[in-house]
Order: sequence, then C-alpha cells, then structure tokens
Amino acid sequence: MAICRTRNGVSKLAITKWSGAIQVAAVYVGTVVGAGFATGKEIVEFFTQYGPFGLLGILISGFLFIWLGMRMMLIASRIKASSYKELNDYLFGKTISSVVTFVMMLIALGTASVMLSGAGAVFEEQLGISKQLGVFATILLTFVVMLFGLKGLFSVNVVIVPMLLLFSLSTSAIALFDLEITDAIVYPSSFKWVLSPFAYVAFNLAMAQMVLVPLASEIQDEQIVKRGSVLGGILLFIVLVSSHISLSVLPDVLKYDIPMAEVVKTFFISFYWLYIVVIYGEIFTSLIGGIFGLQRQLHSYFSISNIVLLFVLLLIVYVISLVDYSSLLSFLYPLFGYISILFLIFLVCCKIP
Repeated sequence: MAICRTRNGVSKLAITKWSGAIQVAAVYVGTVVGAGFATGKEIVEFFTQYGPFGLLGILISGFLFIWLGMRMMLIASRIKASSYKELNDYLFGKTISSVVTFVMMLIALGTASVMLSGAGAVFEEQLGISKQLGVFATILLTFVVMLFGLKGLFSVNVVIVPMLLLFSLSTSAIALFDLEITDAIVYPSSFKWVLSPFAYVAFNLAMAQMVLVPLASEIQDEQIVKRGSVLGGILLFIVLVSSHISLSVLPDVLKYDIPMAEVVKTFFISFYWLYIVVIYGEIFTSLIGGIFGLQRQLHSYFSISNIVLLFVLLLIVYVISLVDYSSLLSFLYPLFGYISILFLIFLVCCKIP
C-alpha cells in the first residue's frame, strides 16, 4: 500500500477514510473469525445452545466488539505500540506484561500450528489431495502474502470476509424463511449464558490484539481506526446472528464437532463448495494474522530481516504442527482464558491516553 507524506511529516496511508476503515474492519473480522467459528462449534458452545438467550448474548458481544475493539486500537495508536507487548506494558505494567506476552506467544504459535494442520486437512478430506501437499501450499501462500506485510494482510481479508458474509447471510435467509427453527435447543435454567459473551469477546480480543495493535499503530489515523472498529464490530454481530440462525435449524446441534458442515450437507448442499472455500479462507486468515502478530513482536526482540524471521516462524509452526502437543495446549488454554478475562477488565478500566 502506497505511503504519502503530509507537510508536517506525518505518514498516512494513501487511501480514503472509508476505504481504509473497510480494510481495517475486514482484518478485524478475519482475525476474530477462525476455524472454530467456521465449523460452528464456537457459536454453538457460546450462544446457540442457549436459544433466544444466545441471541441476546450475541447482541452483548456485538456491543463489546465495537466498544472494546475501538478502545484497544485507539490506545495502541496513541502510545504508538509497534507490538502487542507494548499494549500489555501499558495495561498490566512491565513485570506482569512479560508473563502475559510469553503465554500469548505460546498460544499464538500453537494456534497457528493448528491452523496450518487444519488447512492441510481441508485439502486431504475435501479435495482428495495429500495433506502435506496442502500444508506446503499453504506455507508458500502465507510466505508470499506476508512479504507484502500490512498490504498483504488487507488484501486477503478484503477478499475472504465478503465471501464469509455472503455465505452466512444466504444460509441464514434460507433457514429463516424456508425452514423451521429446531426446538432441540437447551434452554438454560441458570444465568450461565450471561457470562458467555464476556468470555467469548475476552478470548477473541486478547488474540486479535496481536494483529490489531500493530495495525492501528501503522495506520496513524484515528478516524480510520474508529470507523474500522465500529464497522468490524457490526459485521461480527451480523455474522454471529446469521450463523446462529443457520445452526438453530439443526436438531441435536450440540452433538456435532463440525455442526456447520452438518447444516450445509443437510439443508444447503448447493452451498457446500462455497462453504469449503470459506472454511479454508477463515483458517488462512487466522494463520496469517497470527504470523503477522508474532513477526512484529519478535522483530522487536531480534534485529534480523523480516524475510528471515518469517522463514524461521513458518518453520517452527510447521514443526509444531507435526507434534502432538495437546497436553501443552490443555494447560495453556485455561491459563490464557484467565489472562483474557484480566485483559478485558484492564482494557475496560484503563485510561485512554
């Protein structure tokens, strides 16, 4: 993306305010929406199992994504945070921040490895192509996209996110008008559903900061950041609602590991190939988002070229994807869950500079 200079020497991206906001919103959505979102499992666990209460939870989530996403990016922009550790330094203080950042890096590496393995699985299970060939093709594609830095991140998300919106809105429209919402949903007898939107937003924002913090810092235009975060939050709300509606037509939705695939195969078979493209696209946006954030963070520690750092990162992610590290993740994910809640609380309570 071309950069221009203003008279006072402040760099600005050579884009209009709204086109810049749309690109920021696309990266925001693409970062939050990952493989768990594409399979539908996250949405069922956090929202759909609670029926109409889940819809209320989605409304709360949409508000939090708009408000806290804007708050996080504004802070990053004003303190000129080149990596998410600098935001954590501001929120937690440098001592606690070091622990938080280290755990986040481990989770990001683990998540990127899962995404890479998942991309290979899509090739193997849906296209009948060798999983390793799919993995190497994804690594090559990731390397090429990341060579373009922020511009590459924008370009991929601007393509993938509209496809996601098209798929989500199309399936939900058919479900809403042509099918009956199943009554096999578990309606809660407690207020557990109240906690779901906060836990969901906390986890996703804590992960998304790896991408959104350096993004906001590089843009250096608060109006673009504000518009992009609002638009991104609205789009996340729309995708959540439409996916919730589509999943609500599936009887016994809780018993499936990939409920969205069951919905598509059962009710929307004509959308199946679009769904495969969307699932791979969401896996890929999560992968490049994680690599982008890790690259920016590690670059602040090591004075080596971005290309070498990118090569090393992809090599590490590939090696981890070959290893059974489920026990490590089973320890790290609950820990990261607690850190995510703390991150949300500190983000709410801190003062915007």
